[in-house]
Formats: sequence, C-alpha cells, structure tokens
Amino acid sequence: MTASETRLPPAPITIGGRAFAWGSRTYVMGIVNVTPDSFSGDGLAHDVDAAVRQSVQMREDGADIIDVGGESTRPGAAAVPAEEEMRRVIPVIQRLARELDVPVSIDTYKAQVAQAAIEAGATLVNDVHGFRREPEVARVAAAAGVPAVAMHNQRGRDFHDTVGDIMTGLTESLRIARDQGLAEEQVIVDPGFNFGWTEEQALEMLRRLAELRVLGRPLLVGVSRKSTIGAVLGGLPAEERLEGTAAAVAIAIANGADIVRVHDVKEMARVAKVADAIVRGWTKGEAGA
Repeated sequence: MTASETRLPPAPITIGGRAFAWGSRTYVMGIVNVTPDSFSGDGLAHDVDAAVRQSVQMREDGADIIDVGGESTRPGAAAVPAEEEMRRVIPVIQRLARELDVPVSIDTYKAQVAQAAIEAGATLVNDVHGFRREPEVARVAAAAGVPAVAMHNQRGRDFHDTVGDIMTGLTESLRIARDQGLAEEQVIVDPGFNFGWTEEQALEMLRRLAELRVLGRPLLVGVSRKSTIGAVLGGLPAEERLEGTAAAVAIAIANGADIVRVHDVKEMARVAKVADAIVRGWTKGEAGA
C-alpha cells in the first residue's frame, strides 16, 4: 500500500452550513445545466422552473450538492459572456437557495459570475480552470468565506505524464488560491477527466487516482456520460452511457474519490452506496434505500 493511500483524510469542509467529512462516505454532486448546448443533452437554458424541478428531484434522489452551470465546457463550445451566463444561472440559484435544503454550487471560471452567484445564494465555486484563467475567482471565494473546487484543465497544454501533469496543474491552482487569500484547506481538487486528455490518458487517470492523495485535498471526479465512456462502449451516445458511468464512478470511489459529479443522481447515489460499503466497510444496520 502506498503512502498516498494510507494518509489521513483531509479535515472536513463546511459547505452551505453542512460539514462534509471526507473519508466517511462519498458525496454526490448533481449537475444542472442551464445551457442550450450541453454535451449530455440535458440543457435547460432559460427555463428556471424546469431547472428547479430537476434540482428538487436530484435532492430527493440523494444529491448532497447541486452544481449549476451556465456555459457548456464541451470541446468546441462557444464562450458565453459573463452577462449572459449570469442571466442563465442567477434566477435558478436564487430559487434553489430559498427552496432547497442542500448547498448550491456555481460552475464558472469567471470572477464576476462567481461573485453574483454567491450573492444569490451559492456556497461553493466550481472552477474548471482551477483559478488559472481568472485568479480573482479564488479571491471572490475567499472574501465570501466559501470553499472552491479547482480543476486541472489539460486543454492546450503539453503532455508529459498523466498524473504528473495533473499534479503540476493542481499544485499551481493551490498556489494561486493561497496568493489570492483562499486557504488551501478550503480547496477541493478535480483531476479534470476528459478535459484535454486522450481516452487512454483519461482511463489511466482513474487507475492512478489514489496517487493524487499526496496533495492532501478532497478529490472530486466528474466522469458522468463523458466521451471516453462512449468510446470504450463502441461509440454509444451520451444518453446510453449509464452503465459505463456507473463502472467509472465505482472505480473512482475505490481509488479515493470524495465527491462524484453526475447527471443520473438516483442511479449513481446507489452505486456510491454500494462502492462505499465495499471500500469503507458496512454493517447491516446501515442499510438504506
């Protein structure tokens, strides 16, 4: 067993008034896309009521966090101005903050959007560029006293070694966070599955996920419906990748994921429950739906 596998879990982080105790179980983040061009086909642009209904259902199905995004991050997607992104996400976040009893996350790499979302009720910032596009995102989170997710994004970067490149990127994100006043203890890290990797590299990332424990931070992994899964399954479209997603989620949990970010919350919450029972231990008295 390696040192990265045996080290103690990171200290708990409070998100939206709830303590997330890493190592106790896997937490589930539900994806709510208020975009017209989501790769997974589940975008709900400008339909606040539908986004709220989807979020409520995700909560009932076992989501611990709802992650709201207003700009597609699929390859080749057009950038969205901050004003339009806010027009999409702020009404949804305002409703969720009032009506839902779970933390709401804003999926953005723009400081202006992060600030507006926090003011609307978001209690976590999820930055797919790990503060490397706009370092001010970390400053906004720090000023508001909310934690943040820093993802390593390999797009446009030279490849050397899968885990080595992730380590380099996330170490830089943690440095930026500190420089911007956001304590490292408030940062969750994400290796960036499918963000600039070949299918082989993305799969290697999951196999070697435990090596990232050396960073000492909670790990968020987002494999849900991704193209690598479709490729392994012979080119299946996003809506037919449920079983493949389940396999990837289970492996991620076995290798140290603390949060899994998913579209199919009901099914993946069940996968996480069984994976946790195997990885962390289980007694009959803990049985649940």
